[in-house]
Amino acid sequence: MSRRCAITGKTRMIGNWVSHANNKSKREFAPNVQDTSVTSDVLGSVRLRITMHGLRTIEHNGGLDAYLLGTPNSRLTPEALSLKKRLVKARTKREATAAAS
Repeated sequence: MSRRCAITGKTRMIGNWVSHANNKSKREFAPNVQDTSVTSDVLGSVRLRITMHGLRTIEHNGGLDAYLLGTPNSRLTPEALSLKKRLVKARTKREATAAAS
């Protein structure tokens, strides 16, 4: 699995180790990606591979549903975009069943 955040799209960065003698050798900065369950009002519990920055972003925006619905599609990663489509579909289905009752 790649070390890429499903919400922010944050991925690894490449840099240099720099010694005291100013010798440089390549190194990698890995993001803090965790497998977590995020609770959605419509979908229930959703397993995502996100960074802690992404988790804070979701919480800041009022939850997963509010974040996905309030963010334009152009700014979402492909994983988040497919989750947003699932969310909208489930939400319309829930509203249709509630209106029929």
